[in-house]
Amino acid sequence: MQINNIEKLLEYYNKGLENYKLGDFKSALNFFQQALETQPGDGPSQMYVERCNEYIKSPPPEDWDGVYVMKTK
Repeated sequence: MQINNIEKLLEYYNKGLENYKLGDFKSALNFFQQALETQPGDGPSQMYVERCNEYIKSPPPEDWDGVYVMKTK
């Protein structure tokens, strides 16, 4: 992977993480998907895509502290 791709990946990932922590899962999802377009197969971005999709379908409680609770093993 070229340095420009790494920089883009990190830029998208960090913006996604920032939005995720704010509870803006649709924006976060968009950034994580852009990260995956830059680097297909990026594990952390893929994990957050899945979590964002879960939270878009079933939002966390109002007092959500950013901690992800697994529902299955």
